[in-house]
Amino acid sequence: ELGVDAQWDLELPVEVELNQALSDLMTRLQDVKRLEVRPEPAGFHGQLRPYQRVGSSWLTFLRKFGLGACLADDMGLGKTVQFIAYLLEARNQRQTWAEETQQAADATLHEAQDNATPQETQADATADVTQGRALLICPTSVIGNWEKELARFAPDLQVYTHYGSNRKKEEDFRQQAAVVDLVVTTYALAHLDEAHLGSVVWESICLDEAQNIKNAYTKQAAAIRRLKSGHRIAMTGTPVENRLTELWSIFDFLNPGYLGSLNHFRSHFVNPLERTGDVELTRFLQRLVQPFLLRREKRDPAVELDLPEKSESKVFVPLTAEQAALYEATVQKMMQDLDRLSVMERRGTILTTLMKLKQICNHPAVFLKEEMGGSAAAHPMRSLISRSEKLERLLEMVTELRSEGDRCLIFTQFVQTGRLLQRVLAHELGEEVLFLHGGVSQSQREEFIASFQAEAGASRDGPGVFILSLKAGGVGLNLTAANHVFHFDRWWNPAVENQATDRAYRIGQQRHVQVFKFVTLGTLEERIDEMLETKQSLSNQVMGSSGENWITEMSTDDLRTVFALRREWVEG
Repeated sequence: ELGVDAQWDLELPVEVELNQALSDLMTRLQDVKRLEVRPEPAGFHGQLRPYQRVGSSWLTFLRKFGLGACLADDMGLGKTVQFIAYLLEARNQRQTWAEETQQAADATLHEAQDNATPQETQADATADVTQGRALLICPTSVIGNWEKELARFAPDLQVYTHYGSNRKKEEDFRQQAAVVDLVVTTYALAHLDEAHLGSVVWESICLDEAQNIKNAYTKQAAAIRRLKSGHRIAMTGTPVENRLTELWSIFDFLNPGYLGSLNHFRSHFVNPLERTGDVELTRFLQRLVQPFLLRREKRDPAVELDLPEKSESKVFVPLTAEQAALYEATVQKMMQDLDRLSVMERRGTILTTLMKLKQICNHPAVFLKEEMGGSAAAHPMRSLISRSEKLERLLEMVTELRSEGDRCLIFTQFVQTGRLLQRVLAHELGEEVLFLHGGVSQSQREEFIASFQAEAGASRDGPGVFILSLKAGGVGLNLTAANHVFHFDRWWNPAVENQATDRAYRIGQQRHVQVFKFVTLGTLEERIDEMLETKQSLSNQVMGSSGENWITEMSTDDLRTVFALRREWVEG
């Protein structure tokens, strides 16, 4: 019997003859175009694009055979909605199956109970394993996004978010997992709460941003691999960031043993390809992974036809504990002062507090006025990044789009925030990052624009990230080399944000533009965003060109409601 480390080039006198069912399976595994493409499942609120229906149908097809799937579409092509459609399809199939088999199942159960010995019955009653539906593991920075998207596209799905200091433990967790359609948790908790997650046998487990397990030797990756499930899904726009072993790590989660052991994979693929770049060996590896990896790019003609000229989406992120403490203290100080202030002083205090809270939501170092030009020793990079989920998420998204050769604009109201972003992104990306603010001379401004617009910027060697302060770069510039726009902090006037977005979305833009607006959950950012969404037409009329002064006209009670922190979104 051959183990996984056996030589694959041994010549064995074996012939395999496929029956019709296996032949059909192999054909569909090798060509996604031969799949039966299903419509949007019942309960899905929205309309999937054609390539998204293919993706969700592909996931459902592989689920039928218990085969792991890596959905590796470009950023912005909707991996989230494809997985949501997959969840609904699984739930609908489960309900149909349950209705058709309920009587038979009941009869079988009664017969088993009648024939069971007392010891077997007792063992079953005390078994410390629960059947769960689906488990989603994602970075902390996107957990809020998932909640919002699930509520938007599948409001009928029962979802439990296992996060924060009040999350359920032991028996309470198992009971919760048994009755919901989906449990959402983070990579950090997958390791810390492995005992709880591991006490459930899941129908499916999905890893969002699956590159988080690229290092097979971390405790986190090992804990996730030990979880029990019938079907496994990995979603990532970058299945290989630096080394081929990252692909092995993802595939060993999806289909354990399929690519052999890590040592075997290194000796048969990694080392030879790094030495010689063998074309035939590369093609062989591609054939191995292709049935279980689906990747579509924005430049694919079939995908490009389905995309709008411009798409806008929100990026919801939680606060860290440090941010939450600073936020609450700042709000408390404002509320104590309001009642004893004159009308003009009251307006000034509210606007000042608004600016402070925005800075806290961006990064504590901005609010605390920590020096950003100091040595790396004063601010270890990983420690600096981890203090803000907003910064963490921006870094993930920019890293992905730069790996695809795309370029982006990042808008912020604060020079200090811009300097922080410039330092972090330049260090992590290993490339020049431009920053245009009011202190930049006219000649240097023109040099920045020319450098960014040049074709050389399309490579990872040129400037592909341009940070702009909203006032200095919000109008009058043509920056169509960018096809991604980030609003890192919000100016609560749609006209101002749209003017900034139009630096990229204007005549001369040849590609689809993706716009991302960051919103910090549980804070005034989320509440004001909700107000604008529900009263968009009114807000355009009322606010006009008044900037954010409309907020100062709120009553003290309304301000308390808008500014107060909802602690369920604080890291625990």
